[in-house]
Amino acid sequence: MKVILRKNFEQLGKVGDITNVKDGYARNFLIPKGIVLKATDGAIRSLENEKKQKENKNSRLLLTSQTIADKLKKTIVIIKVKVGEEDKLFGSVTASDIAENLMTQKIEIDKKLIELDEPIKSLGTHNVSVKLHNEVKGNIKVVVNKE
Repeated sequence: MKVILRKNFEQLGKVGDITNVKDGYARNFLIPKGIVLKATDGAIRSLENEKKQKENKNSRLLLTSQTIADKLKKTIVIIKVKVGEEDKLFGSVTASDIAENLMTQKIEIDKKLIELDEPIKSLGTHNVSVKLHNEVKGNIKVVVNKE
């Protein structure tokens, strides 16, 4: 029986693959568990339409991510913090602080996309990367100043 995989299944393949399996295996195990669909003409056309829609959505996301990355190159985030003796920060600058500052500049980026290995704990200029898409990374210049 020809079937279309709806979930990744180690023995058969990845989502969207069309494979042949034994009739009993498909009817008794794979179809009831929702792992596969019977590969009818309609199901195959539906699968092709889904793939086209995913590709279109991905290309739109890629384009918007690239425009945001270009905007971020020109953006400078200035964060003022309290410091103690010898210019040591009270606390640190985190991804959420950077995201909040970007919101004031009308650039909306989720704090989870901002890649900080460790919170910023020193004054000065720091380059911070932002993962906007699988293929696109942006960079922000973060300037930490005394309050």
